[in-house]
Amino acid sequence: MKPDILLLDEAMSALDYQSRLAISDDIYKIIKKEGKTAIMVTHDISEAISMADRVIVLTKRPATIKNIYEIKLTNKSTPIHNRKCIEFSDYYDQIWRDLDVHI
Repeated sequence: MKPDILLLDEAMSALDYQSRLAISDDIYKIIKKEGKTAIMVTHDISEAISMADRVIVLTKRPATIKNIYEIKLTNKSTPIHNRKCIEFSDYYDQIWRDLDVHI
């Protein structure tokens, strides 16, 4: 099979942190090399920012689109490298606020 779109629903959630980072780099490289579109569901903000061109934040149930972020990172590369980009923490803070999490 050679799908045009890959659906990844919490694909790395069962992995330990180090494996998750390594696999995210592998998946990212495969998607880019093969020219595929991927729709990834994740609750990990860092994972979303580091892997995506666009992050869509949903509201609580019933889910509607709350915000869409076009992720533009300086020197965008692999997910591990992308976490070091200067804009990363700004995206993280904005998305965190959108989630209405009160600690």
